[in-house]
Parts: sequence; C-alpha cells; structure tokens
Amino acid sequence: MTRTKDISPLSILLSRVDAVSDGQPPHGTISCGFPSIDRLLGGGFRRGDLVLLGGDTASGKSALALAFAIRAAMGGERSCFLTAEMTRERILERILAIEGRARIDELRQGTLDDEARSRTGATALRLRDCLPIVERLTARDVASLAAVVAGLDDVQLLVVDPLSSFLQPGLSLDDSLAFAARDLKALALDANVALVTTTSLPHLLARSDRRPTLDDFGGSSILAEQADVVLALYREEMYQPGRDIEGATELLVRKNRNGPKGYVDLYFYEKWERFEEVIDPGDG
Repeated sequence: MTRTKDISPLSILLSRVDAVSDGQPPHGTISCGFPSIDRLLGGGFRRGDLVLLGGDTASGKSALALAFAIRAAMGGERSCFLTAEMTRERILERILAIEGRARIDELRQGTLDDEARSRTGATALRLRDCLPIVERLTARDVASLAAVVAGLDDVQLLVVDPLSSFLQPGLSLDDSLAFAARDLKALALDANVALVTTTSLPHLLARSDRRPTLDDFGGSSILAEQADVVLALYREEMYQPGRDIEGATELLVRKNRNGPKGYVDLYFYEKWERFEEVIDPGDG
C-alpha cells in the first residue's frame, strides 16, 4: 500500500517555521513599517491579534496608527484606516503631510513653498497605487463594523480610531470599553486581520512618572486582558517643556502575548505629524 504524504497541521506549521529560518517573513504577520517595532513584536502585527495603542490626549496616537496603515500599504499589505474623528478628505490630507513632510495648515491654505509643493506632488504620485483604504468610521457598534469589514477585499491590517467610538449608552466607561475590546478581538479572529485600535489615557498627570502602564488602560483590567499587544506612547516634552527634548518619544510594549516586552525610541515631527525611528530619523 502506498503511504500517503503527511500533511497534518503540525507538518504545515513546521514547514512555515523552516520558511522563516530561510529568511521568509513569519506566516500571517504584517509589518507595521517601523523595523524596530517589527523586531520587538517578532516580525510585526499578527492576523487575529488585537493591538491597543494608548497615550495621553494629543500624544500622537492617531498619527502613529495612521502611519502603521500607510507603511503597511507601502510594503504591499492591504490595510484600512477607519476613524470617527476625521472626514476622508482630512485623512488623505494628513497622509500627504506625513509622507510629504508638509505642514497641514500650509496644505490647507495652499501656502506651501516650492520645495514642499514638489515633495507633496512626488508623494501623491508615489502613493497613488499603494494607499491604505481610508474612510470615516460611522459604525457605532462592532457588529456594524464587522459588516463593513466583510465588504472589504482581503484586508490584512485594520486600524480603528478610536476605541471610544463604540461606547454604549447605559454602561459605565470601563464596562463599555471592555465590551468593545472583547468584540473587536472576536472581529480580528473572525475576519483574520490584525486589528489596531487607539485609546486615550487622560489620567497620567496624577503621578510623577507619566509613562503609561497596563493599569492606565482601564476597563477594569479586561481591556488589557483582551488585547494581544498593548502599546503605550510617552512624549516627555508634554510634561517637561523647555528641556530640549522636543520630539523624543518612547513606544512602550506593555503586553506582548507572543513575545518580549520592551520599548522603541521614536521621534515625532509635530509640524508634520510624522513619527520616525531615532536610529533613522529622516530629514529634520
């Protein structure tokens, strides 16, 4: 009798392990476009994972989340950015500012100098075929969001900004956030996407070290429990201005279900709403 070839799930998994050893990216992993973050997360975000990105008000959460979607799309991954806080036109405006290194107010007012106008024109051409899907988030419950996602063609990275879009009347803030996180985790699994959502952590002024911890994410700890990865933004200049630390940012990995915790040093160009890695900060 001819012995059938072993195609068990474990054999498939081992073949993927071998492929990674040979230099291929890990299966089901989406690069966020920041190499240091990808390395810390074992290659990037994983399909089926819920990623929480939190920080103080105006710390740059939305800008970094949008950067994840932009860079993933530029790397050939299909990404989608949905936000309740901006129209589609304003999202596209922000993308031009981030990638073209242009001030949003100058874009809006049409006062770019010749150099900035040239950069943004070249950026628009470069991004023409590799933009993330960008739309205003109108769904106010995760079931409605799931219906929207079902209509998208093979999205690999879904960014939802912010988590508070799904607050439900009649529930406490903590309970509402916890239920939303639970449902978003289920959506990530069902839709087989890496799902990143932002959340505000507005109570950091009450202590001397304002670096966010897991406890700051609220939701009676259920919020952090539901997430596979918890990222926290810390910009020291927000609390100690005038110390020549403008732009210095720490992205802290407070939870990583599948790997180590740690942090990555970033630099934030506030005038462009653009994050860069400190090891390669780009043109200042």
